[in-house]
Amino acid sequence: MIVITGATGRLGSLVVEKLLARVPASEVGVSVRDPQAAHRLAAIGVRVRRGDFTAPETLLHSFEGAVRVLVVSAPLVGAEAVEANTAAIDAAVAAGAERVAYTGHQAASPTSLFTPQPVHAATQDHLAGAGVPFTALRNGFYASTVPMLVADALETGELRAPADGPVSWTDHGDLAEAAVAALLGDPRLDGVTAPLTAQRAFDLTEVAALLSEMTGRAVERRVVDDEEWVATQVAAGTPEGRARFALTMHLASRAGEFDITDPLLGEVLERPTTPLREVLAREVLGQAH
Repeated sequence: MIVITGATGRLGSLVVEKLLARVPASEVGVSVRDPQAAHRLAAIGVRVRRGDFTAPETLLHSFEGAVRVLVVSAPLVGAEAVEANTAAIDAAVAAGAERVAYTGHQAASPTSLFTPQPVHAATQDHLAGAGVPFTALRNGFYASTVPMLVADALETGELRAPADGPVSWTDHGDLAEAAVAALLGDPRLDGVTAPLTAQRAFDLTEVAALLSEMTGRAVERRVVDDEEWVATQVAAGTPEGRARFALTMHLASRAGEFDITDPLLGEVLERPTTPLREVLAREVLGQAH
């Protein structure tokens, strides 16, 4: 059995969907905090069990009989996130999993300026020392972040954000396919993977130009001082801690941490990676492809 955690989230649900296209539902299990949220999966024969990273005693049951487990990184921060992720890895090993995969990040590093990256680095190190074959998926920065960054730009004509740098924005669906390939034994995804990225990196000036081209309306990039940007976010109702968390993404991108592209994802998919233009058409402009 292959067990997926976080199967009701955006990435996890796509992994399950794509896995079910390759293997029978009877060979798939999901570990979720709220089994009711996965009732549609249960109805088609997927094994649904409660599993909570912050309650490790639930995980042995949810991982029971698993040959392979995908640990989707916990939606937490700091030491709490590391504790949760490593608890899930340890439970998968204790349950007898022969391979454990983890959804990390292309720029995982203990010295990263982006808050989640030290968490991914620590989890990746723990996984490497867990004593079983493993895959640490170094996922490209999710392209779904871009629609949030440009939410007001089409209305105001300005893409206002702190100074940034190029990011290899990568589609969730592409990364879900790669996770399935890892779970099914693709040897190119053994161990710590190369960065799994789209084939081009864009900074926000280029994103603004792309939006202008796609919509026919001029969108100008406006660089905003870091503290001014945080204050604007707080004034709009964002808690200051969350705004400063978001700022670390810009700090890291301007330092070049996400200016990384690698051919591996396209090679695994055996097709071109999904371009940012297509993501924007789908998620910002509502155009189907």
